[in-house]
Amino acid sequence: MGTADTYDVIVAGGGASGLIAGIAAARQGMRTLIIERAACFGGTATSAYVAQYVGFFNGNTQAVWGTPYELTRRVTAAGGGEGFSQYTMGEATGHPTLIRNFPFNPEIVKMIADEMVVEAGADALFHTLITGVIADGEQIKGVIVEGIDGRREIAAKVVIDATGDAVVAKHAGITVEGEEEELRNARQPQSMIFRLANVDLPRFRALSREEKTALAVEGVKSGEIYWQSLSFIGVPGTTDVVCFMSRIQGLDALNPDDLTQTEIIGRKQVRTIVPFLKRRVPGFEKCHLTTIAARAGIRETRRIDGQYTLTGEDVMSSRSFPDSIALGCGPVDLHDAKSASIFLEMPPAPFEIPMRCLLPKTVEGLIVTGRTISATREANGGARHMATAMALGEAAGVMSAVSVSENCSTLEIPAELVRERLRKSGAAVTAADCARLSETAPRPM
Repeated sequence: MGTADTYDVIVAGGGASGLIAGIAAARQGMRTLIIERAACFGGTATSAYVAQYVGFFNGNTQAVWGTPYELTRRVTAAGGGEGFSQYTMGEATGHPTLIRNFPFNPEIVKMIADEMVVEAGADALFHTLITGVIADGEQIKGVIVEGIDGRREIAAKVVIDATGDAVVAKHAGITVEGEEEELRNARQPQSMIFRLANVDLPRFRALSREEKTALAVEGVKSGEIYWQSLSFIGVPGTTDVVCFMSRIQGLDALNPDDLTQTEIIGRKQVRTIVPFLKRRVPGFEKCHLTTIAARAGIRETRRIDGQYTLTGEDVMSSRSFPDSIALGCGPVDLHDAKSASIFLEMPPAPFEIPMRCLLPKTVEGLIVTGRTISATREANGGARHMATAMALGEAAGVMSAVSVSENCSTLEIPAELVRERLRKSGAAVTAADCARLSETAPRPM
């Protein structure tokens, strides 16, 4: 895949949201480039090895459709998934929450993501960092990148910031939340995910919640595990499990020194967790370590101060918006920065996310997607799940295409045209769309 000097749309970041944004823009006929710092698409799903998509369902209501749902069906067809399943988040904590998730093999997701990007006709650059923006006053006209060949400029009519850290927005001088000094060591903890082989997961699942809780408490007291969690996702078609047990607190994911320590501490935690599982947890007696994620998973850094800020009340009350372009499902998932506690609460219904949350107040030519949209910390806890990020990405891709094709300002994109194009792509933009799509859309293979 080559790169040109000028594109209609540049997507900065190829994680869950950026991947779908790039595919959506290219499918709308835009000359599109996706820039990713890692060696693959998928972000948290692949590089951080979080091998489950959460946020497609609120209870039994599926709210995320379109290209994200297509991805799950293609992963399933390739043997990397077995459809949606019931899963209890935080089972060994004081806040068990039943959800529907989509477990997958991250290696299959990497390949299917490549395939979908190539088929859509988008270009891609891996191993490339965003180091600045091309700007004319308050209008963004492209990005400055650095790769193995050095630094260069790439122009675009619209830039989508899907970096997860609002990198483009920060370079553009947009006001961001999350950089406050009091948050320096008080962000939600990070996690180092790892994969074990040869696990008898049904044997572990057969334990009572009380037995699981007792084991988790024992591990925390002995200093071998780091919060009250025994959380595992089976990798489809294998006896492997992906383990969500690391908890790295008091380090700032916006500080490179702290980020370095995060990776070192995360791997050090894995060295004590695995022996504890082998020694004490039924089903893990013969397990062995196969993979540690390429990087730790990060829950929060920056969020933009956009045209509208989504609130916790919006999420929990399922407020309607005339410019809704995506649906979130929850749960609201907030990990305490200094203790082992976690807050989990499922919104009573899918919640709408307005287009204005993806748009800065003044800077032209920029759309923001993923966990850095304009939202409070509470709302972000319900909207940062990967399925929601993918739905936002599809919306961002279509928004960019509408801006280019209609020659209109990104600050004043016509919401109804975006919603019309999203619906034609099979996406849900309001709660009323869910029942219609449920009746007509193909189910997972």
